[in-house]
Amino acid sequence: MKPAVAALLAPLLAAACATLERAPSLGDCTQWFRQLDAQVDAARVRDVQAARVPGFPYLRVNRLLASFRDSAAGEAEALHALVERMQALDLEARAHELANLPAAPPPGRARACGARLRDADLADPELRAQLLERTVVPDDYSTVSRVLGLYALTKWPFMAGVRDYQQGVRAAFRAEPAPPAGGTVVRYGPPEARPESRQALAAAIEDASRNVLGIPEPRGDALEALFAAHAPVFEIEIAGDTDRPGALDLPAAGRVPVVDTRQPAVYRMAAWTRYEGRTLLQLVYTIWFSERPPASPGDLLAGALDGVVWRVTLAPDGEPLVYDTMHPCGCFHLFFPTPRAVPRPAPDGGIEWMFAPQSLPRVAEGTRPIVRIATRTHYVERVTLARDVEAAARYAFRPYDTLRSLPRPGGGHASVFGPDDGLIAGTERPERFLFWPMGIASAGAMRQWGHHATAFVGRRHFDDADLLEKRFTLQLR
Repeated sequence: MKPAVAALLAPLLAAACATLERAPSLGDCTQWFRQLDAQVDAARVRDVQAARVPGFPYLRVNRLLASFRDSAAGEAEALHALVERMQALDLEARAHELANLPAAPPPGRARACGARLRDADLADPELRAQLLERTVVPDDYSTVSRVLGLYALTKWPFMAGVRDYQQGVRAAFRAEPAPPAGGTVVRYGPPEARPESRQALAAAIEDASRNVLGIPEPRGDALEALFAAHAPVFEIEIAGDTDRPGALDLPAAGRVPVVDTRQPAVYRMAAWTRYEGRTLLQLVYTIWFSERPPASPGDLLAGALDGVVWRVTLAPDGEPLVYDTMHPCGCFHLFFPTPRAVPRPAPDGGIEWMFAPQSLPRVAEGTRPIVRIATRTHYVERVTLARDVEAAARYAFRPYDTLRSLPRPGGGHASVFGPDDGLIAGTERPERFLFWPMGIASAGAMRQWGHHATAFVGRRHFDDADLLEKRFTLQLR
């Protein structure tokens, strides 16, 4: 065995030894997963959107599923449903990894072997306990960096900087929007679609929630209708090509994905949050720009690739409760609550908690948000609600998951996200040299879903299952 491959296998072997021995008849499947993982790691095509579960190579977990760990511990049916979903996450990730391998083994064995290992593990009380104990998602903060950076002291000047930034955002929201000097404002709207009534959409959410864990998972036409009904209009100040959104392609040379502005695109995905035991559907829309250009020499925030992530959290009746947004670096996280989302007080003034520069009225049926985006910085500067919005251009929907395996110009496929921490190579910002004491790896770099730490002071992730529950009192009815 080559030394490099042996080094890649070491942690996997250690994790396997830490798990109780499985029946010998399952040994072939265990060995197959080890070999596949070694091949994936050697080729550096690991997909890290969901976290792997040590000792259980057929499982991965995200923050939503990890939040079911305690409730599933005492109920066999819920545990089985949770593990099936974790296996589905692994199969989804492995499909992208296999597509990105130069030469991949048959994909069907991952499902078959995973099912065999799953059934054996769930039949063993000790292995069930181990599985639940390890169903966790590590956070995206480095405690080591915070210790070395004297976080307990340095967080205070950072917090002062956060407050200055928030004051600037409030001022921008109070100002009257105007076209940039020498530029224009373009509205990008969603594809035309036949509107569905909110009652029909609520029924689709209810139907999709009829599963053991109560997770609303609309599919097919129902999901298409929801995406269409809640898609935002992006009102963008354009002073140059770096303000024009587009589709991502892998480059023929270099590391940074290319933004094809001839194809305005919005990458969409479903997500979920939990509130008082209920799981709420979220719809996520992401646009990309080729660059955040420097405002001046030495601009710490400038760099290749930029974007805006827009998310809506829906009540079971289909009405939006709260919107929030960030950039794909996890930066500039803003909330826009409706009257059905009442902010809770922050527990500690020394952390970043919840910044809402603007509140919105109730979202009437047939209205959609217009999201104003500034030139160059791509900051969100205002949100309005309107009906029958005219748009100068229309964007196309694309699945966010396509970014996990895009065609290479010379053949084959690759992810835009890195195999270690989900970062997009070449999007590093100079700010990382200043902000590292806050514990976020390569602050300012674009990164994959599931890896968005959104607070420099404190700990907060965009996909935390209790993100809204901690910060708002939601009126679900």
